[in-house]
Amino acid sequence: MNRIKKGDEVIVIAGKDKGKRGIILGFGKDASKVIVENINIAKKHEKPNPNKGTQGGIVNKEMPIHISNIALYNPATEKADKVGFKFLEDGRKVRFFKSNNEVIA
Repeated sequence: MNRIKKGDEVIVIAGKDKGKRGIILGFGKDASKVIVENINIAKKHEKPNPNKGTQGGIVNKEMPIHISNIALYNPATEKADKVGFKFLEDGRKVRFFKSNNEVIA
């Protein structure tokens, strides 16, 4: 079980987008990089492709950011938070915020 999963809300703790929040869209080629919505935007020059129907030009694209530069966002404290693991009484392994012991849904 990973500490951060696709669909989690994260906050950037280092880099040019420090303090911004976003949802994880996916992971990069290796598990050490993630793609976060509206974070680490780069302008990419795209060639037109009539087969795919793309027009081409300059497009904004989310680039991968290293997983050490983000932290899970805790809506209760409205801050970045560390994540731990614990087992519930019914045997399930769940993630929880270390600051307030709240289970992550």
